[in-house]
Amino acid sequence: MDADVRRRDGTLGYCLEMSTGDMRDVMRLLTAVERTPEQERALGIVREGCAKTDARFREQGIGLDVSVEQALHELIEGVPGGARGAAYTYAFHEVVAAHFSDPTDLGVWSRPSWFFALDDELARHGIPADLLPGSFLFSGPPLRLPHPGDAFPQIGVLPTPRAAPLATAYEAVADRLGPDYRATARKFAELMRFEAEEWESAQQLGQTLDSIFFWFR
Repeated sequence: MDADVRRRDGTLGYCLEMSTGDMRDVMRLLTAVERTPEQERALGIVREGCAKTDARFREQGIGLDVSVEQALHELIEGVPGGARGAAYTYAFHEVVAAHFSDPTDLGVWSRPSWFFALDDELARHGIPADLLPGSFLFSGPPLRLPHPGDAFPQIGVLPTPRAAPLATAYEAVADRLGPDYRATARKFAELMRFEAEEWESAQQLGQTLDSIFFWFR
């Protein structure tokens, strides 16, 4: 993982995180006509997260076309405005954060586009397109959001049932990859093997943690 670019908010490179949960809970909160008490509690957590994000941006001197709090309100009302910008992406992230697991830190990257080079290397060794990193790290949210305007932040979603085949595929080729790609492929294989085992355990408990969420910012 390389990191040598300091952004205007002081972050060195772009941070990649991963969490797991039931995306249906996220979509139900955003589309509920009458919210349950549990959804109201979750919405309070989301609003607090949006307010903190707005405050952080103000401290950093970063201006958005609309505030993250306003973007959340528009998403809940089902009428996102015509403004371009990342506020809606950040608002959606806060909704996910309130319903998903604590995030796993996947490192800081100076060139996220490097993952497309990893795609090429994995594809050269027979990994199918739907298991390549680019297919889930940059797939976008499961609903239409106003264009963020910039390349980042990026949202990606991988259906949890695909974790096991992804781990198996990466494990099979990791030792044959070029030296620049082996460590990352092994790391993803390890992470996805763990998520596959968690998925099996969750199903036995009647839980449906159906999505692995990636947040690149």
